[in-house]
Amino acid sequence: MSVRYISTRGGEPLSFSDAVIAGLAVDGGLFVPDSVPDVSAELDDWRGLDYASLAERVMQPYVDVPADVLKDLVSRSYSVFSRDDVVPLVSVGDLSILELFHGPTLAFKDIALQFLGNLFEHLLDVRDARLNILAATSGDTGSAAIYGVRGRSRMRIFVTYPDGRVSPMQELQMTAVDDENVFNLALQGTFDDCQAIVKAVLGDVEFKERFALGSVNSINWARVLAQVVYYFYSAFRVMEQRKAAVVDFCVPTGNFGDVYAGYVAWRMGLPIRKLVVATNENDILARFFAGSDYSRGEVQATISPSMDIQIASNFERYLFDRVGCEPARLSALMNNFASSGVLSAGSLDPAAANDPFCAGSADVTQTLETIRQVHADYGYVLDPHSAVGVHVGQAHRDPDVPMICLATAHPAKFGDAVQRAIGEQVRHPILEALHDVPRRRTVMPASEDAVRQVIFEHAGR
Repeated sequence: MSVRYISTRGGEPLSFSDAVIAGLAVDGGLFVPDSVPDVSAELDDWRGLDYASLAERVMQPYVDVPADVLKDLVSRSYSVFSRDDVVPLVSVGDLSILELFHGPTLAFKDIALQFLGNLFEHLLDVRDARLNILAATSGDTGSAAIYGVRGRSRMRIFVTYPDGRVSPMQELQMTAVDDENVFNLALQGTFDDCQAIVKAVLGDVEFKERFALGSVNSINWARVLAQVVYYFYSAFRVMEQRKAAVVDFCVPTGNFGDVYAGYVAWRMGLPIRKLVVATNENDILARFFAGSDYSRGEVQATISPSMDIQIASNFERYLFDRVGCEPARLSALMNNFASSGVLSAGSLDPAAANDPFCAGSADVTQTLETIRQVHADYGYVLDPHSAVGVHVGQAHRDPDVPMICLATAHPAKFGDAVQRAIGEQVRHPILEALHDVPRRRTVMPASEDAVRQVIFEHAGR
């Protein structure tokens, strides 16, 4: 029997399918599995599997869809990637770069959102239902979500993003889509404003049910689950190549979803020694893991805009473990943080002795220098988010343990930053084809009422 899903803030457990459709729990909490399977005894059997087959094995204990349906969903989700191995590994000096950007929007979000789009369609067909998706994006989630659900008759998607705070190419990928079920809302604020509005709207149970609202943000457990797979896949290959018993990962992150997936893999028994959290100047996560300082600051605009976040929503899932999985304690902690902007480390149980997390950060100068140096030394071009990871990963590198750095986007998506670093443009045909396409977006205040009005006008009941 598959696991059940509980809210970090309490409530009755739900099935996987119900938790996926709901996205966010009615009490404002995030869904987490009530148990995490230990697959240590199965690792040897999984090592030689191709990506799709491994995805089936990793996901199966968590889902309630039949095995043949899961197989079809996985197969269709990854058939649209340009690489047969889906997430290839590239050696750059002593580091292994895991390229997660070979999907239709050239970002790691495709790996989860292609699967989630197909999963949503299956669940809605079974229930003869419709879904209105509300999302917040700092750049890549929006385009990947749009490409995952565009043209699907049972779904509409409303994507909020901070106007002027995503890269031009990220915005182009979203706004060049002309399907009638896609709505791009450029809010005059920060990503944290977008995320807070989405959580507030989804937290209004009556409004949510009236308009059949769901989420594709990384608050949706299915997003995290799909990302767990590539930790197993890459670790198996690097450990085999290096004849190693353990592996380290460095993960550029803003919302803590990608690195939280690595934490789940570690809990399942994958031999991860370190999970290095890499941030830019918006370093709230790095400060926490370096010295337990989790205090909200002003969002700084950088050349790695997908990480320009001060409130990492997925961090709540980790904090839930750190308060002994007690919803009342977690609710009190989050309510206090919402009002004060500070989380007290004294409120948390001591981390386990083998907690895999450590952290570091890179500023704009260090990020540009990393792009330049890696290109000069190895002829390899990093996007600015991946460069943050490589910079921090190099600082935590142990010569006796292989390190995998996650490359989260194709460099052509951030051409201006890359050109500043190496003096030349990087292009990709998928992106070049978008330049002359008409764009559709609505610029509006960063207001919950304004977003509700758009949903009211276009979502249907």
